Amino acid sequence: MRVLVVEDEAPLAEAIARGLRREGMAVDVAFTGDEGHEKAAITRYDVVLLDRDLPGMSGDDLCKEIVTSGELTRVLMLTASGAVSDRVEGLSLGADDYLGKPFAFPELVARVRALGRRATPATPPVLTAADVELDPSRRTVRRAGELVELTRKEFGVLEVLLSAGGAVVSSEDLLERVWDENADPFTTTVRVTVMTLRKKLGEPGIIDTVVGSGYRVPGAGSSMGSGSLAE
Repeated sequence: MRVLVVEDEAPLAEAIARGLRREGMAVDVAFTGDEGHEKAAITRYDVVLLDRDLPGMSGDDLCKEIVTSGELTRVLMLTASGAVSDRVEGLSLGADDYLGKPFAFPELVARVRALGRRATPATPPVLTAADVELDPSRRTVRRAGELVELTRKEFGVLEVLLSAGGAVVSSEDLLERVWDENADPFTTTVRVTVMTLRKKLGEPGIIDTVVGSGYRVPGAGSSMGSGSLAE
């Protein structure tokens, strides 16, 4: 999931970003409304965490811009005021959700994940290919019922490939969906991550390389889950 945090209080913005990255999300940060507008114009984010009181372009105006852009990006308004009137006003601008400061971080994560599910086409509870099962909600991957330990980036790459339902996903798309803006577009990090992911998943391999195009997982589908995924 790709997230943009637009918050002028730098310590808070960085703390939110660090926490969301630990949850496996790719997170960019902007400290002004103008910077947030620029980033949102060139990158398709799943969720934007948006402070209403920003220097430059206001959070309200940026929210309107995002909503009228036609993208599926979801907006979570953050504000120091928890008054009902402010909440209603924020939602009337087109925001999808509203959270007053201070907030409990687990609640923020839950709300971001919920909005992220609405920002993309509906995905099934469990993604599968052959005997590989990935559970996005539990953040687990199993092969033939055995738990496979993956890094956050490996998990993200596998989730994107399985979600594509057998379609080819380019390295550029993987870089955009799984990494943040600090990733070097000319790096070999995607290729290296796919290589280590293949090793961890074992044989027979399920990830095909499509020369000149990217990667795909033939036969990727879905299921409603099973007892084998229980913790």
